[in-house]
Amino acid sequence: MQDGSLRAYPLSKKDLSVDALKDYWYLNVHDNDNGQIRGICCSHDEGCLITCGGDGNIFTFELQLEEEFPEELPEKLSKELKVIIPPPRSGLEKEKAAEDIQDPDALTTEEYKQKKEYERKMKEAEEKKNKKREELSALRQEFAFLVQKNQELPKHMQLHREEFEMDCRIFEELNRQTLQRIQLVQKELAWEHEKQFIGLQKLQTQFQDSLEFTLTVHAIQSNHQISTYSLLTVSGKYAQRKKHESKWVVLKEKWIALKMAEQAEEEIPRETIPNEAERLQTPEVRKPTTRYIESRREKIRRLTEKYDALKAKIMKRRAEWHELYKSKSRDNYESSRDSEEIKEAEENIGCYRLKTATNYTLTEDDLISTKKKMMQLATLEDLIHRMKVDMNKEIVSLRDFKVSIIEEIKSLVKEVKSIQASLDVSEHLPIPLIPQLHPDEVPEKIVEYNSDVLLKFKEEQEAKAKLKEPLEGCPSSRAFRHVFLQTPSVEEAGDASAVVTEEQMAFAMEKAEPTEMELEILKREKIKNLYLQETLIKKINTLVINFDAELRLLRHKKLKMDVQMKSAALRCITCCEELIILKKLGVHEDLLEEQIGALINEEENIQSELKSYLAQMEDRKCEIVVLQEREKALYASFEASLGENNEFADFLTDILKKKVECVEKQEVGREADEENENEEEDDEKPDLKTDEENFGSEDVVFDDSVCPEGCSEDLFLNTILLRQQRMGIEKALAAEKQVAADLKKEYNALAIKAKEVESSLDTANRELEAFQWEKLHRLNDLYVVVPLRLHQVQCLVDGKMPRDFSQTLVFTNQSLQYLHKRIEDLCNEKITQREIHKKAREQHKQLLQDKKEMEMEIQRLEERCNNLMMEKFGRLVDFEAVQAHSVNIPMEQMKVRIMEKEHEHFLELKEWEEKILVLQHQLTKLTRENTSKLHQMNRFCREKHQLETELESLTTGQDREFEGTQSADIKETARLESRLMHMTREVAFLREAIN
Repeated sequence: MQDGSLRAYPLSKKDLSVDALKDYWYLNVHDNDNGQIRGICCSHDEGCLITCGGDGNIFTFELQLEEEFPEELPEKLSKELKVIIPPPRSGLEKEKAAEDIQDPDALTTEEYKQKKEYERKMKEAEEKKNKKREELSALRQEFAFLVQKNQELPKHMQLHREEFEMDCRIFEELNRQTLQRIQLVQKELAWEHEKQFIGLQKLQTQFQDSLEFTLTVHAIQSNHQISTYSLLTVSGKYAQRKKHESKWVVLKEKWIALKMAEQAEEEIPRETIPNEAERLQTPEVRKPTTRYIESRREKIRRLTEKYDALKAKIMKRRAEWHELYKSKSRDNYESSRDSEEIKEAEENIGCYRLKTATNYTLTEDDLISTKKKMMQLATLEDLIHRMKVDMNKEIVSLRDFKVSIIEEIKSLVKEVKSIQASLDVSEHLPIPLIPQLHPDEVPEKIVEYNSDVLLKFKEEQEAKAKLKEPLEGCPSSRAFRHVFLQTPSVEEAGDASAVVTEEQMAFAMEKAEPTEMELEILKREKIKNLYLQETLIKKINTLVINFDAELRLLRHKKLKMDVQMKSAALRCITCCEELIILKKLGVHEDLLEEQIGALINEEENIQSELKSYLAQMEDRKCEIVVLQEREKALYASFEASLGENNEFADFLTDILKKKVECVEKQEVGREADEENENEEEDDEKPDLKTDEENFGSEDVVFDDSVCPEGCSEDLFLNTILLRQQRMGIEKALAAEKQVAADLKKEYNALAIKAKEVESSLDTANRELEAFQWEKLHRLNDLYVVVPLRLHQVQCLVDGKMPRDFSQTLVFTNQSLQYLHKRIEDLCNEKITQREIHKKAREQHKQLLQDKKEMEMEIQRLEERCNNLMMEKFGRLVDFEAVQAHSVNIPMEQMKVRIMEKEHEHFLELKEWEEKILVLQHQLTKLTRENTSKLHQMNRFCREKHQLETELESLTTGQDREFEGTQSADIKETARLESRLMHMTREVAFLREAIN
């Protein structure tokens, strides 16, 4: 059991000797290494043996006695049994164990059995297939024999192909099965097909899509030809970005148009909505009070509108006068715009300085950076690419036109041949040749392929692998060209066969002798056919001539464009050289710009700090002025307290002015820290000296702690108090002055630093300007190619071409014509300006005279107006104010509001009276209900009293039986009493509410 095996011994009750244990069954069902048998037991009916091993498996064995199985089993029973148990053997321990198979590729027992079973099934299937094939071949031979016999029969006796079909549904079912198999194969090969297709797409993207095909269109009757430009395809990102920019512009325009439409729509409903609101607010039936209120409100509204109209009229008149006075120019007025234009014209007009000149000034537009140059180069390349693409489109459309002409010529030639078939050979005109497309006119066909081309390519590759010889050229392209060139010949062969059949039919018809009428018809048809033949041939020649003319015109246009493209390419080269120089110089320029930016930021920070210091200094000055005013006020109050002719005035003044700051400092220092005594004594010495100097000699004894005799004690204490205030003010004043001095020092230091930063900024700007000048010189040193014709060179020396063109200028014809035209326009403009100036001077004189007259008239009218007001009113009156304040509109509005409130209060009182009546009716109803309840309660009480008397007469046992009913009556009585109390409370509450 250690190796997972089990032994079964066949024992009998008759023979239980040791010899009976020789024969046994060896059952190895568990794993040999990890399948140690851990448990073994029999079932309850002792019909099964169950074993469990360490490998986690449980096996069940069926136990049967020998009496149950005879030696010879019947056939039916042997078929039902799944396994025949072999007889037990002896001596299994002595047998050699089977060796392990070391080959890793060897099949296991299960795999070997499966393989044998598969081979057996395949062999049976192959035998069945062979039988079916033989049957099918026999049927095919029989069918072929029947078809042959059917063909040998006369035509009227032959059977049609459809009559051989026994059932058409068979072929439909076969076609359906074939289609299903094809779909199944396509599904199985879908992944491989997608993989190969993606690989093909990658190859096309890498090699084919990156370049556009260059095609050449040939003329039909001449050797002229025109080719497209070789271009790189535009990348998807670039095209998407261009498309996104164009979409953004379109969306922006749509958004602006939509906003304008919404604004226009909003203005219309604003006028209609208030009228609708007024219409909704007005009720259908109006009472007299509401009508009167509405009439008063309407009157106020009219007055308000009249007042607003007058006010708006006055304000409009004031605004007009204000605008008039504002637009009035001074006598010495000069337009800043005109002065700037004059200054710019004086500096620039008529002065064409070269960029290489020393006095050439750089403008902001002349400053060239790497970014600007890259944008310029990208714009130029985009323009070149766009022009080339447009030309390529025209050439491709010309190629398509040629293809359509060839198709049309083919159809015309076919018609001519059909017409010539009915004519005599001597009357035939030469048919023009059908033009053919050259291989370079359809370059996209080279990369196209079909099954024939692929098969041909495969055969050639196999032959190449066998022969191992290099073949010249690409076999796939040759195979394609062969297929492509042979395709029209097949059509021509079909056309020729059709013509031959038509000729044979015509010849067969001519065998019969025609009548006179038929001869006349044939003659007319002959004339008609001759005319059609000539017309169609002329049409073919016209198509060919028109195509050649179109090609020559487009070729001439392309030649002109080639010159422009060459000039543009030269300009691109120049831009690239300039870009290289700019990139080299860009590092130093970036450093200078960073330095200037840092200096500008530093200057801005310093200026902000200077402004803050100035604000703080102003605050300190204000504080000092306030303290000085307080000090003056203190001295003024002291003089006022002394009065006149006070004998202690000098003594009190000395007390007020005495300095005791050093003593206070010493006391505070000793209390705070003993280590600072020496420093405090050093600080006290100069203060004591100043005190001694102020009070005179050292011999004078001055005591301010005791009030002298005859002096008012209140005045003495007031002086001491004022002295303390003076000392506090002086301390604060000294501190403010010290802070102001410190701020002044810091401000001066920052001002010096600001000047240094400004000077360094000016130096950096000059360095940047010098660097820009040097960069411009470096760019001007580049050679620029300008293609010119001989008649464009006008700087001749003695009628000859100069050798040195370094001192010459290059102008375009357009710019020269513009300059000549501008000179003429300026001359004419000068004449017109002189005339305008002359007229303006005359008009100015007339206006001055009119102004004096108008001022005199205004003064006369003002005097007359004032006299009339004094005569009528006795004083000057402001008529605008009188017009504006003719009616007190707020008072009228308040009256209307009072009337509205009175009407609302009247309606509210009426509602409350109706509510009171309703509540009174409810109260009477409740009182009646309460009285009925009281009568009912009185009746209940009487009944209760009667019941109680009856209960007292009953026996004790009967009393016990009716205890439950008595408690229920007591509870009911209590409930009715509580309900009565509640109703009485409600009646009292309703009475209070009514009162």
